[in-house]
Amino acid sequence: MSTPNSRPPHTEVRLIASSGYPHDVAVAARGVAWLKQHGYHTTNPDVLARRYLRFGGTDAERLADLHAIGTGAPHELTLAVRGGYGIARLLAQVDFARIAEQARASATPIVGHSDFTAFQLAYLAAAGGISFSGPMLLADFGADSVDPYMWEHFEGILRDPAYRVDVAAPQAGGQPFSGEVSGTLWGGNLAMLCSLLGTPFMPRVEGGVLFLEDINEPPYRVERMLLQLQQAGVLDTQRAIVLGDFSNYRVTDYDNGYDMDAVVAYLRDQLPMPVLTGLPFGHCARKLTLPVGAQVRLAARADAFSMAFSGYPVLPPVA
Repeated sequence: MSTPNSRPPHTEVRLIASSGYPHDVAVAARGVAWLKQHGYHTTNPDVLARRYLRFGGTDAERLADLHAIGTGAPHELTLAVRGGYGIARLLAQVDFARIAEQARASATPIVGHSDFTAFQLAYLAAAGGISFSGPMLLADFGADSVDPYMWEHFEGILRDPAYRVDVAAPQAGGQPFSGEVSGTLWGGNLAMLCSLLGTPFMPRVEGGVLFLEDINEPPYRVERMLLQLQQAGVLDTQRAIVLGDFSNYRVTDYDNGYDMDAVVAYLRDQLPMPVLTGLPFGHCARKLTLPVGAQVRLAARADAFSMAFSGYPVLPPVA
């Protein structure tokens, strides 16, 4: 694991409060301090104090955050403060081509998840922009204890242009697939994907590897959203579906044994491509950082799978 003394003086971090505002200023301050201790210097902490209704600033302020991506120092990291709700109000006004040009010129990694999925997929659809589904300031770097797995793989992929992860993931009902597929990696929060269906902000990815996660959604609602994606023609064009963390939901007596395993079994019966579970990603502390829009080689074997990524922006290697 990297330490402050094993890296360049610092990596600049631009915060984007494009959805909700910090629910606790102490958590936000703790996240900024933790990053600083590990070589990441926040250039615009003033965004943490903004409030407008339930948002991290007015629409104009939050839109300006997005349009400022890539305008700082080369290799400046762009990091979402938190999710919540708010990106949908901005999508029609975002100049994705401008952001992509700025981000590519400055080799700026853009990181976030949850509500930020809407920006990431629209960025991919409109400009072919590659970003990272990964940790955010509040929930991850502001946690009482920053998860070492998250930090290892955050640093790992952002410093390595050809990163690979191995995931030990026994599959319910037995391993449904043994082999290898390659394609564009894309996805994120399931509810946000469904919210983009029928809009110009939904990317048309064929032959891709689609990863999905969600929180607070009981199994029947997860299945309903997955069926919506299938019936809209999204799932059947993919080479693999990889399911991450679906947490913090409840089942009732009425479900009568119907749970997430039942949802996965049904999905596997309905789809011709492999459906894998156990991806460490989502609204959970232990998460990977995944390059949305990059290329991935997915190899499955007994009780495990690996993912090898390529074609995404990186930070300078640690000295």
